[in-house]
Amino acid sequence: MYDWERLAELMVDMQIMSRDVKNQAVLSAMRKVPRHIFVPESCMSDAYIDRPLPIGDLQTISQPFIVARMTELLSVESGMKVLEIGAGSGYQAAILSYLGAVVWGLERVNELVIRARDNLSAAGLKANIILKDGIDGYPEESPYDRIIVTAAVEEIKQAWIDQLSDDGILVAPVKVSEQVQRLLVLKSNGEDKWFEYCRFVPLMSGVQ
Repeated sequence: MYDWERLAELMVDMQIMSRDVKNQAVLSAMRKVPRHIFVPESCMSDAYIDRPLPIGDLQTISQPFIVARMTELLSVESGMKVLEIGAGSGYQAAILSYLGAVVWGLERVNELVIRARDNLSAAGLKANIILKDGIDGYPEESPYDRIIVTAAVEEIKQAWIDQLSDDGILVAPVKVSEQVQRLLVLKSNGEDKWFEYCRFVPLMSGVQ
């Protein structure tokens, strides 16, 4: 893509900083990770526009602001173990990897698993993308310092809470009423706090 660095810079300045995302490490990641690698070729021209884009199999890559906001709410530090429920095309995992996290991303669609791995490799970043239904998390590598859910849920699964470390944080879009979702930050000590309204595809079960 021609001059994607300039487009990423504009994306951060006009779409993300203007909406009060302040974490400098997150802003740097959003500038430096090439988002166009993680979208289908047919959507390439819209890669740095602030809206979700289809990636196939009824899934989407989230809009840049939401990715930045959820990452900021996650409070990731280098070296932390992070579990992502719903890896999609790998963009959120790429942002977390850029921040120095050790990432396990669960994705139920095999085609997307393959694509996410290829995308991460093309971006020069590393994450463990695993073909797995995310409903039960990934206890094999628990506990996790952070868990991020990138599909809408009606409730936080007990399995995810059980896989958090003692000082862990979970961020997820939760359905609060018909057609309405909000970002929830849940800490392992039971403390929770609601943030922006959002729109995600629902979390689904079963591997395909």
